[in-house]
Amino acid sequence: MDSNHDKLNRYREIIKRILTDTARYLPQDEQAPHKTVFDADADSYAIVAVGWDSGKRVHQFIIHLEIINGKVWLQADNTDLVIADDLERAGIPKNDIVLGFHPPHIRPLTEYAAA
Repeated sequence: MDSNHDKLNRYREIIKRILTDTARYLPQDEQAPHKTVFDADADSYAIVAVGWDSGKRVHQFIIHLEIINGKVWLQADNTDLVIADDLERAGIPKNDIVLGFHPPHIRPLTEYAAA
């Protein structure tokens, strides 16, 4: 079995790969392009849209993932891609994925980790 350190490094690489591939896949808007943001020190990883749209400022999380206490927290998924499925297919078990965008009382009702 992986040590916790090895497991976390594997999760980090999976997250980076999925977000990089997803950012390439998403339709790009020249005025508010999608960018990946990886903060390994804080274990926070995201795709953001930053720019302008018809004179209005755009600064939005498209997908935001964090590793907290050894689990991958899906804090935002503003796509129809179901990133949780991609994480699972890449090798992160459901019991290590938390749908953080759901309220705490709803999480136990999902097929993913409660926290």
